[in-house]
Amino acid sequence: MVKAIRVLLLCGLVWNTASQNIDPDVLMKYEISRHIPNLGVEFAEYFQNVSLANLGLSDPGVPSAEDLLCLSDMTQWMNGLASRQYWAMKMIDSWGSFPSGILTGNVFDLGNFDECLAIGKVIGSNRRIKGKYCFLIANKLKIATCLPASCSAANMDLFVEQLLQKIPNFNVSSISMRISDTSCQTSDHEAWDAVTTFTIVILSLTTSMVALSTLYDFFLCNDEDGPPALVKSFSARANCRVLFRIVQSKSNPNVIDCLHGIRCMSLIWVIFSHEFIFTLNSPNLNSFDILSWAIEPFACFVVHGYFAVDSFFVLGGLLVSMIVLRNMEKTEGKLNPLMMYLHRLLRILPVVGMAILIYTKLMTVISGGPMLKSGYHGNEACEKGWFWTMLFVQNYAVLDICLDHTWYLAVDMQLYIISPILLIALYKWGKKAAGGIVLLILMLSGCLFATQMVNNYSMLIKNGQSEDGVANKHLYLATHVHAAPWLIGFLFGYFLHLNRGRKFQLNRLVVWTGWILSLAMLFTSIFALYAAGQWIAPPLSTLKESLYYTLTRLAWPLAICWIIFACMQGYGGLANSFLSTPLWQPISRLSYSMYIWHMFVQEVNSRNVRTNTYFSNYQVMLHFWLDFGFTLLMSLLMYIIFEAPLNGFDILLRPQRYAKEPKLVLKETEEKELKKPEDQIWNESPPTSAAD
Repeated sequence: MVKAIRVLLLCGLVWNTASQNIDPDVLMKYEISRHIPNLGVEFAEYFQNVSLANLGLSDPGVPSAEDLLCLSDMTQWMNGLASRQYWAMKMIDSWGSFPSGILTGNVFDLGNFDECLAIGKVIGSNRRIKGKYCFLIANKLKIATCLPASCSAANMDLFVEQLLQKIPNFNVSSISMRISDTSCQTSDHEAWDAVTTFTIVILSLTTSMVALSTLYDFFLCNDEDGPPALVKSFSARANCRVLFRIVQSKSNPNVIDCLHGIRCMSLIWVIFSHEFIFTLNSPNLNSFDILSWAIEPFACFVVHGYFAVDSFFVLGGLLVSMIVLRNMEKTEGKLNPLMMYLHRLLRILPVVGMAILIYTKLMTVISGGPMLKSGYHGNEACEKGWFWTMLFVQNYAVLDICLDHTWYLAVDMQLYIISPILLIALYKWGKKAAGGIVLLILMLSGCLFATQMVNNYSMLIKNGQSEDGVANKHLYLATHVHAAPWLIGFLFGYFLHLNRGRKFQLNRLVVWTGWILSLAMLFTSIFALYAAGQWIAPPLSTLKESLYYTLTRLAWPLAICWIIFACMQGYGGLANSFLSTPLWQPISRLSYSMYIWHMFVQEVNSRNVRTNTYFSNYQVMLHFWLDFGFTLLMSLLMYIIFEAPLNGFDILLRPQRYAKEPKLVLKETEEKELKKPEDQIWNESPPTSAAD
């Protein structure tokens, strides 16, 4: 979400003149395109008369081997063009030109990436001329070029400069043109480094173990409980049975069916919001339309998608308190925090570590394209600070987080670490401790309000949120900012624990009042800043914005708690029917994996494009469902070969209780069903959008 805001800020730089469509920088790009309509043809015609002296990189009397090879290949290319050879014409044909739609925000012409890289003309017995795809940067315009692979960007920069000087009636000083060496790609793949090899070996080993265990389970075992525990942990057959098992509600107070629906809807909201973020960074033909989109009512769901994260925090706090307090009640107040941390780390940490490896090392292995040369956008952040992510302190330690969306895991883990203190306090002092937690919530809310007021922070796009990430770190990534929703969910879980099995008799007026207030808080949180967010609206004071940001951190979780309570007590109506449908259960169990891997799918699919894209709500919807489907497939695969075996080991570490009490077996199974979502709650989301 923060990245989306940054993109909108860049677009907003032209807002002061956008109403007249006369932004000077845009008009300069348009003027350039008028003078050079077909860049590739102009370049080829100019180069027909170039000589070694024009190369200018070294003394013509003592040219370097690279200069000679480049000039020789260029000569072969020009001769091929003169004789109409197919490979030479393809090298020109794959060039881009100055993009059409400059006045609507298009700054890309991607040419034909695959046509360029497919060129491989054999010259002699041991020499081949290969195509090299590079971007020509012209005053922020990015234009595809295709050159012989032997020529460096420095070679080509000289030719480009001389080409501009040959154009009549053109002011060379008004434009900066250069070949971007970092964007250049050839058909030769880089050799895998040791870390890439290690990642592939780990995935291969786990896949092999899953395959062998599944074959053993399928052919040698007649009963799903028959395989040894280790084999069962790796068996795709056994794990898929657990994943796709539909558990029907039997009016057990320990089972909260609507949590599956709330979790899945929040997950979909997060992924959808992130889809917009990647679309905003795509080579759009109509980037300036983002300005008008940003002030539409529909954009509020994306800009304020961070409320989906607060829903996850509510669920996380609720499940921690309900499950652990129930266990403490059975064990007469005994609690082992170290084992709590061990189980959580075993389920979460290895998946995060594998995600860092796959994001940073395998993105270019499995895909490619003109926009994907550098691989994952956060490679530099991961090289410098991957260990902060593994320690779950990245939200405080650095501004550029390795795997942007893992900030949520850091916040959730930090809150989980302090949970034993709160749990013991609730168990020993009950409502007095609950009153203390309420006071803590108020203090944290006051801290958030003071932070925004003192620093004059604003989250509104038009107010120019600082791009250095400091405001985002203080107002969005900090644990104390999201502690209030988590604590509200924690207290609500305590309330449900105290009243488990109790049926509240509410009259119709109370029920309707609860739903009206709940929906009012939800929609007010999303749309309250709609009017103030208009480009022509007067500025919103820091006081008003601080009050909004602080109060919605309380209103949203309270509304979610009412929805859960109403659904549990039979006052949910259609909402309960929708949220409690058993079809949510498999996706809910897969939610952690989907959260971890959805941005990998989105980045690959958005950056391996070969042509320009078009920005609109409908186009984003199409891309969303495509990416959502691939995310499901990838998450299922990674769940089977990596996450599920870890869950199996975690179950083996847990003490097997009630083995001698057959009457409680069903109840224990239901408790595991309730417990599983909490273990998988990863919560977050994005970018502020959901998750970023």
